[in-house]
Amino acid sequence: MNRLACLLITAAVTAAWSTPVTFFGEDLGLGEGTPLTSWANADATRADFFSNLQGVEVFNFESVSGNAPIAADFGTAGTATITGSGSVTSVTPGSTNGNGRYAISGSNYYEATDDFTINFSNAISAFGFYGIDIGDFGGQVTLNMTSGLSTVLTMPNSINIRGGSVCYFGFYDVENAYSSITFGNTAAGTDYFGFDDFTIGIRENVVPSVPEPATMSLIGIGILGLAFLRKRIR
Repeated sequence: MNRLACLLITAAVTAAWSTPVTFFGEDLGLGEGTPLTSWANADATRADFFSNLQGVEVFNFESVSGNAPIAADFGTAGTATITGSGSVTSVTPGSTNGNGRYAISGSNYYEATDDFTINFSNAISAFGFYGIDIGDFGGQVTLNMTSGLSTVLTMPNSINIRGGSVCYFGFYDVENAYSSITFGNTAAGTDYFGFDDFTIGIRENVVPSVPEPATMSLIGIGILGLAFLRKRIR
């Protein structure tokens, strides 16, 4: 196989793995003072995300309080420290804080409007969380992930909606491991976000270990390119 053919197939495989695989589901809210009692779309997305993981744990903020820095324990995946803006807030289950935010599990959740960063003791390959009351004042969550290079993901939540929405966002990346994630807000200072039930996974926690169908399609494109090249040479 000549050098150009190798480059075609290598480029196809690299392209397939170059982007994290993301998951997103959203349930629109009922207003600032009324929490949702269920969030089917977000839960279905979480289940889909978790189907790609094994042996992970959830951190739900019930064991901590106060402002950042916040220490979080994720079991065998390691620990994490949350720094920057934000604080742990407690709301009685079945109610909101008056502004559309509440916990997903228990009574505690993390609330922020400006940037905050999560630094991991072990570089991670998967991350997921619930977001509450995101987008009612036009904001979207951004994730700036560091792995030597910087990768930025934007959560595709609805904007300018009623308060109290619940969404789930997660990703896994079998090619890259990230030492930190900085949460951003496209409407910082105006839109306040709630977060709950963080989950992380190191590479060993991520189930996918072989190319997915999309990857195989790209490899096929590389092979077709090789066939075309051979035909041209003949």
